[in-house]
Amino acid sequence: MKHLFPSLAVAALSLLSTSRADTFPAELKVGGFAVGCQAYTFNRFTVFEAIDKTASTGAKVIEFFPGQKLSPDEPSVSFSHDAPTEVWDKVKAKLKEKGITAVAYGVVGLSKDEAASRKVFDFAKSFGIRVINTESIDAIDTFEKLVKEYDIKVGFHDHPKKPDDVNYKMWDPNYILSVVKGRDPRIGSCADIGHWVRSGLKPVDCVKILKGHIVSSHMKDLNVFLPSGHDVHWGEGVSGVKEVLAEYKAQGFEGPISVEYEHNWDTNVEDAKACIAFVRALAEKK
Repeated sequence: MKHLFPSLAVAALSLLSTSRADTFPAELKVGGFAVGCQAYTFNRFTVFEAIDKTASTGAKVIEFFPGQKLSPDEPSVSFSHDAPTEVWDKVKAKLKEKGITAVAYGVVGLSKDEAASRKVFDFAKSFGIRVINTESIDAIDTFEKLVKEYDIKVGFHDHPKKPDDVNYKMWDPNYILSVVKGRDPRIGSCADIGHWVRSGLKPVDCVKILKGHIVSSHMKDLNVFLPSGHDVHWGEGVSGVKEVLAEYKAQGFEGPISVEYEHNWDTNVEDAKACIAFVRALAEKK
């Protein structure tokens, strides 16, 4: 039957096809992006301390990774999708106390076994996490079903090119593009721009290749275009963070973006804070 009000019908279909994970409330953003810390930045510390440190940077969001110790009071307890729900509840209470929202989880393995992968999705749903980051290409047929069921995105993360492993292709944005094309649009790239630099690639070019398919990002600005490059404050290195952020904005990608500062491990809170401040300052200049 022909719609009497075609514009209303189109609007309704648009609302139905829009994923909850596509938008972030303004209170979670800095400079227009949902940018916070990957807890791995503080992997010398516990989950509770990582939440405290993230709050001190001025960010409002965090990405967890599996296996981090829970707290100084319970250093033998690990936090992950496999932890007991009472451990999850303690982390939720800590997040609430500090005003931090969990938005991503990874890098975590996903299994071809649906029940095993479902545990990760149940964990993400419990925390309101929007993106699971993985490198489990072989499990895509399994977790695509769960992506649709849970309305949670999955990002394929890239580590650097491995000279001793020619079968490792995650570093190549063209390979990631070939994997995600034709899949549910909530399956895409977790763009780790620092690892692209370590692979000899210019990050903004990689982002353009993956246009429309970036669902999360690990942001690093490295000091040199070499595998040995280390993190520096955003805007001071060779990663082209300013250009990448401009391209993200042009593509309509607003996050999550995680500061993953893998340097000065024991004292890098101020480094992470400087990266968050860089995003805020960029927005204020416009």
